[in-house]
Amino acid sequence: MTIITMNHKKKLKFFLISVIFIAFGIVSAVFVGYRYISDKEDNLISNIRSKANISIGKAHQTATRNGITEWSLDAASVDYINDKNQAIFHDLSVKFFLKDKTNVYLKADRGILNTDSKNMKIFGNVVVENGSYRLKCDNLYYKHNGRMIYSDTSVSITGDLFNLVADSMSLDLNTNRSIFEGKVEGTLRERITL
Repeated sequence: MTIITMNHKKKLKFFLISVIFIAFGIVSAVFVGYRYISDKEDNLISNIRSKANISIGKAHQTATRNGITEWSLDAASVDYINDKNQAIFHDLSVKFFLKDKTNVYLKADRGILNTDSKNMKIFGNVVVENGSYRLKCDNLYYKHNGRMIYSDTSVSITGDLFNLVADSMSLDLNTNRSIFEGKVEGTLRERITL
C-alpha cells in the first residue's frame, strides 16, 4: 500500500509543479504580450509625433489682415510640421469675425492649417453656427485669400424657419452669402402672428 501512496504523491507533486510552471508561463506570456501591444501603441503615437517638429497642448492662433482680426482658433493640442508648412489641430474651435460685427463659430475634431497660405481643411463632426443657423458636415475648407468656407460633401443646415440639405455649399464671409449646389432639399416654415 505504501508503494501506491508514494506513486500518488509523486504524481501529485509532478502535477502541482506542472500547474505552477504552466501558470507562470501564462502570466509571463500575458505580460510580454501586453508590453508588446503597449509598445506598438506607443510607437504609433511616437511615429505621428515624430513627423511633427513641435507638439503643443492648448493652442491659440489669430489671423489679422491690415490690423483687422479675421479669425481666432483654439485647440486642445497642435502638431507643427515645418517641412509641410502645416499645423494639425485637435479638438478645435474657430471664431470668424464678419464685417457686419457678427461672428461665425466652427467646431471640429481636427483641422489642418497651411501656415504659409492660412488655408484650412477641417474634418470630423464639423459644426458651424451663425446666430440661429447651424450647419453640420463631414469636412469643410477655408480659403483665406477669398475668405470662403466651402464643403464638397453633403451639408445639413437648420434654422428657426427652415431645414436644408445639399450636396455641397459655399459661404462668402465678405458678403455673408451662401450658395448650395447639387441635390438641394429643404423645408420652409412660416411664422404667422395675429
